[in-house]
Amino acid sequence: MAKNDVTKSKDKEKDKAKKAVAAKEPKKKGGIKRYFKELKSEMKKVVWPTKKKVINNTGIVMGVMAFMGLFLFAVDSGLGYAIKQILKIGS
Repeated sequence: MAKNDVTKSKDKEKDKAKKAVAAKEPKKKGGIKRYFKELKSEMKKVVWPTKKKVINNTGIVMGVMAFMGLFLFAVDSGLGYAIKQILKIGS
């Protein structure tokens, strides 16, 4: 057991040493100016979709939304009707 205690204390000392070194390292400073400069360069790398592609994708999304809305309406109405019929039988 004494050997385990020595090993544990050495591990704790190593952890403390690592934390001390990490605390002494200077933090990287960039500033707001550097942030916006890098942001601008990243925005130049973005491949923006064409107007035709945006319109096409918007149409697809609207179509799927309409279909799902009608589907959920049908399911809700059907289940509501079924529950009303079940409750009528019980009373």
